[in-house]
Amino acid sequence: MAIITLDPNAPEFSHRYPNLADARLGARALCCSDDFFAEMARMLNPEPAVFIPGKYDTNGKWMDGWESRRKRVNGYDWCVVRLARPGILKGVNIDTSHFTGNYPPAASLQACLVADGEPDSGTVWHEVLPSVNLQGNSHHYHAIDAEQTYSHIRLNIYPDGGVARLRVYAQPDNNWSAADPNALHDLIAMENGGYLVASNNQHFGLASNLLMPGRGVNMGDGWETRRRREPGNDWCIIALAHPGVIEQIEVDTCHFKGNYPDRCSIQAAAMQGGTETSLITQSMFWPELLAPQKLQMDHQHIYSREVQSLGVITHIRLNIFPDGGVSRLRLLGKLAQLKAE
Repeated sequence: MAIITLDPNAPEFSHRYPNLADARLGARALCCSDDFFAEMARMLNPEPAVFIPGKYDTNGKWMDGWESRRKRVNGYDWCVVRLARPGILKGVNIDTSHFTGNYPPAASLQACLVADGEPDSGTVWHEVLPSVNLQGNSHHYHAIDAEQTYSHIRLNIYPDGGVARLRVYAQPDNNWSAADPNALHDLIAMENGGYLVASNNQHFGLASNLLMPGRGVNMGDGWETRRRREPGNDWCIIALAHPGVIEQIEVDTCHFKGNYPDRCSIQAAAMQGGTETSLITQSMFWPELLAPQKLQMDHQHIYSREVQSLGVITHIRLNIFPDGGVSRLRLLGKLAQLKAE
């Protein structure tokens, strides 16, 4: 797997919310009008698209993405994607990397909510991104202002061509009413709705990678900061998917060997009101959920007895001392209700 590098021009929503069109989370390309040159499933791969000179298959030049044939009739091509989880859309990246003379001049996005099964001829689609112009070999980020939950996306390209990657950033909408209140849940897992609020540095790896399922596949699949050359420590703030009482914490430094943090700690609080920007200042004074712990390289650290009893919390601040890389973070706890202030 290739290391997933950061796009310095990516907007905030792409750092904060999960890509629900990620095949690793369970997203799937269901059907399309045509994928003669490059199959639609490639568009959901989590790795950046690559270009391999001289690689051809039976239909022509091999391209890393979804590519339809040249349309010789009226109309346009489309692809339907089932998101990994139903969610409230925040933004999209239509990526045409390596498509130069064969990218679509324009695209639009529709969405629907199907409670059970897949869309059919009777499904009502809502336009969430009107037609926008595309350029070749480029990332096209667009914020989406949607209030309702959607389960499926339909990407329309006008009239044909290739899209390397489709990223759909959204806040997962979980039905917690059906969850067992006595069971332990990973309350910051990306698929459950946990999301990144802020981080002071994400030079080598996104802090949102901490919330991904499974263990990291390589050093690029985690949160890694640059080497700190001044006093202090690095940190990130994470919002829980649901208020809860934490009983167990896992800090995984998988693949980080010469660059893992020396220590880590976690602060936490139950927050209501304010803004996410104001949380950065407030978080400095939150009580410790986990006092500073010495870390090891390439190791899963499990803490139970060390977890402090703070009651119900909604947000955490992970501190690493002084800098370095962490692959995954898990907070296992029971669901709880936040008392109104």
